[in-house]
Amino acid sequence: PIDILHVPPGRLLMQTLRSHDQYNTTIYGLEDRYRGIHGGRRVVFVNPLDIADLGLADGTLVDIVSEWRDGSERSVARFRVVPYDTPIGTAAAYYPEANPLVPLDSTATGSNCPTSKSLIVRLEPTEEGEHARDHADGAPASAWASRSAGEDGVVGSDAGHKSKAAPYHLS
Repeated sequence: PIDILHVPPGRLLMQTLRSHDQYNTTIYGLEDRYRGIHGGRRVVFVNPLDIADLGLADGTLVDIVSEWRDGSERSVARFRVVPYDTPIGTAAAYYPEANPLVPLDSTATGSNCPTSKSLIVRLEPTEEGEHARDHADGAPASAWASRSAGEDGVVGSDAGHKSKAAPYHLS
């Protein structure tokens, strides 16, 4: 049987995923030609309607906070919001960057695999402000995502990094 997750208002159902240049947890580069991301991996893909409903904008830097049934919360900092054609009520981020959001005791019955495809999260703007304009030309994140790999714009730059909405469907 499939468990139906009830996602509270102001929250999203998030999955973790791989980029184009990644094999399992081995990352070979900072380019994801599948999704138009160049030069970084600290991004969270969100449907444009959800971005507006949450009061965010393209390029907003957010902390992603996961909420678990025991009341505990886990977070990862400074992820750039990228509008993407995800189902309404859902989001996605790369792993292993988003792995700290997965509770260790949240596993699938039988396989015991971490439940990295069904995290209830909220997005909180970072303290630095709503919009990230880290690039010298001040371009928003959407402009960075559309540039070719040879240009110097980035989305979700890893510079300095060490290491009741209901979805229409679950993937």
